[in-house]
Amino acid sequence: MSHVFPRQITAPPVKAVSAKGCYFTDEAGKQYLDGSGGAAVSCLGHGDPEIIKAIQDQVAKLAFAHTGFFTSDPAEELADLLIKYAPGDLDRVYFVSGGSEAVEAALKLARQFHIENGEPQRKHLIARRQSYHGNTLGALATGGNAWRRAQFEPILVDVSHIAPCYEYVDRAEGESAEDYGLRAAQELEDEILRLGADQVMAFVAEPVVGATMGAVPAITGYYKRIREICDTYGVLLILDEVMCGMGRTGHLFACDADGISPDILCIAKGLGAGYQPIGAMLCTKQVYDTIGAGSGFFQHGHTYLGHPTACAAGLAVVNAMFDRDLIANVNTRSEQLMTALREAFGQHPHVGDIRGRGLFLGLEFVEDRDSKTPFDPILKTAATFKKAAFEAGLICYPMSGTRDGQLGDHVLLAPPFIITEDQIGELVGKLQAAATAIPHLAGH
Repeated sequence: MSHVFPRQITAPPVKAVSAKGCYFTDEAGKQYLDGSGGAAVSCLGHGDPEIIKAIQDQVAKLAFAHTGFFTSDPAEELADLLIKYAPGDLDRVYFVSGGSEAVEAALKLARQFHIENGEPQRKHLIARRQSYHGNTLGALATGGNAWRRAQFEPILVDVSHIAPCYEYVDRAEGESAEDYGLRAAQELEDEILRLGADQVMAFVAEPVVGATMGAVPAITGYYKRIREICDTYGVLLILDEVMCGMGRTGHLFACDADGISPDILCIAKGLGAGYQPIGAMLCTKQVYDTIGAGSGFFQHGHTYLGHPTACAAGLAVVNAMFDRDLIANVNTRSEQLMTALREAFGQHPHVGDIRGRGLFLGLEFVEDRDSKTPFDPILKTAATFKKAAFEAGLICYPMSGTRDGQLGDHVLLAPPFIITEDQIGELVGKLQAAATAIPHLAGH
């Protein structure tokens, strides 16, 4: 009997015993193609000897040093590398152990910045519906994933949620893409004014929405307008690139595609590629210097901040992305994967939208393509698809509640950057096998 507390108590997980490249092997010897990098984590695939060696070398030299006393070479070098390529005025890096921690740190820093900047009245947060920012209480409150939030609502802080930029569903007939993007962005200014022009501390958003909506990028121009609104009212822009960043969308930082930079940025997942748990919060020189000229102390912290072994892994991962030209490969494979998905599902009666950016793509399932009507939640389309894909030997990331937390189903794809063209064919073939195995998705 296992004493591990699994995610699904009624359905304990299969035991993985090894992984290499783009594949897992379970204890029965069955192989699974990793079509989602777990949860968009394993960007370099599995068993990479260069990353493993970097971790082993660091453990032998200095496994851990508490940041209350020390910094370390891996932390310094990784911070320098990230800032070298970071957009805008991002200038400092605060290393944590994962995405939720990065978001929590960002929220606290935003609040402390305004206090030390002489505006302690700024207390309101604005985020978007159908977003996901993590599972710790502050991050969960900020996120707009209704299902994840529901039972914890009584203990969550109050956060305002505006509409996402969700063209497939929300763009009106006859409305141009540009007009829709501006209309969606206008909700931010309206909400700031409703709460009080000098009362809002930050707006939080994912450049490409991941788990909750399934790889939804914003309309061109949306984020430039968002940046203008934040600047007008002194609101900090926090971008959550935990899932979509670190090369996943074809840029090291996802916001580069939108031509903007944030005040605070959160990364994780692909930063360590699964080889070590690591995340980071990046902030601008202005934010950092405001704290430095005030208290000189960010009132936050965790035991494993700047963990040398985790930072050594992150440094090796990011260097590998550049040394092997893997971000260019993301763009090449993205075109191949998108083409294959459109050929396989572009006319499928129950696939309403195929979307995304880079190797971060999603398919939205619908009962009817013309009306974009989602399936009845009672069918549990996402959960059924996940099971069918797993049986077919594919790891992917289906989720339900795409539209509003209850209605809608999608599958998210985020394969390793090293995926080959042949493996793309295998991935799409296994998606087709999964869809065919589900009667209401079979396309008849």
